[in-house]
Amino acid sequence: MKYRVITMLRPGIKDNQGTAVAAALRGLGFPDVIDCRIGKMYDIEYTGDEIEKVAKNISNEVMENYTIEEIQ
Repeated sequence: MKYRVITMLRPGIKDNQGTAVAAALRGLGFPDVIDCRIGKMYDIEYTGDEIEKVAKNISNEVMENYTIEEIQ
């Protein structure tokens, strides 16, 4: 099976990279950009049955939430 694991900083945790990207986009002429959050995406081919454990191990559970999607 192929899975996509997406990690994002939890709400309330300051995303300095996202803030910088939003400011840069406004500086490039996109004044309607209000906010930006940066995350990571992992595409994993996995034959086991513990994808939840895999996702937990690649995310920082203190600071990040993750979602798991099955992809083709």
